[in-house]
Amino acid sequence: MGFEERGVRCNYDNSLTWLLVKFLKEFQLNKFSTMKPNTFIIIFIIFFFTITTCSSSTDSVEIIPVKEADKVQVTVYYESLCPYCENFIVNYLIDVFSEGIDAIADVKLFPYGNAKVNSNGNITCQHGEQECLLNTVEACAINTWPDVHDHFPFIFCVERYLYYGKFDKWESCFEELSLDPTPVKDCYTNGLGYQLDLQYADVTNALQPPKKYVPWVVVDGKPLYDDYIYIITNICGMYKGPTLPKACLRCLASSKNPIVAPHDRLIPLHPVTYADDSSSPLLSKLRSSLMSLMFKRNIAA
Repeated sequence: MGFEERGVRCNYDNSLTWLLVKFLKEFQLNKFSTMKPNTFIIIFIIFFFTITTCSSSTDSVEIIPVKEADKVQVTVYYESLCPYCENFIVNYLIDVFSEGIDAIADVKLFPYGNAKVNSNGNITCQHGEQECLLNTVEACAINTWPDVHDHFPFIFCVERYLYYGKFDKWESCFEELSLDPTPVKDCYTNGLGYQLDLQYADVTNALQPPKKYVPWVVVDGKPLYDDYIYIITNICGMYKGPTLPKACLRCLASSKNPIVAPHDRLIPLHPVTYADDSSSPLLSKLRSSLMSLMFKRNIAA
């Protein structure tokens, strides 16, 4: 899906969504086989009616001249195979770019997440070697094309394939976007990618307040905690410049969510991946698929 095909969504969901996710997370695999069909039907009905949208726009994206010093600083800490990071990038962060919010925001991406550097210098990733590879590939893409408007389309493309379970398709993003894969592949193989990973590790581990989970989104130095889906509302609310994009005016006018995110909750309202999360890949994928269904319902509404 191209950037131009989307309209801004200032989504508002409630605790039922997270209760459903928590229910699925805690369910053992052998219980799914004995669950009655009616139970699944009830779950899906509850799930599909927990989300509404504030607006959808088909207006062309406006161009607003903004001084670099006035831009809101946005940093996104994530890992490539985290289902909630995939969901955030594909369904929410994309709106920052598709609706012109990037005119007032300086967005930086840090693909490291909950990885760890061992005493021997090796890096282990939460979702295995494939995640380490993709984290490094995305770090190399950021290094190769430093402007976020150049590297975000590639990262979005990769994460979109991962989001829909097409893990073997991500390399096709080079061809789809007419990008030369050579500098990214060289970066991965010649050791530069590893050095970039170590730099991201240092930055991520030095965060204050410390990162608790991913996705971890910080807007002008303030973490959004589990309210990361309200990234546009927060960017717009923190922007001090003279002119707001139209998308900001729509979101702020209809926002039911505080502009400044609350303190960390004991149970996150929106799903996140903790460093010690040991959920099975199947359950994580199921939760991600449910989010995909939710998203499709939203854009069809």
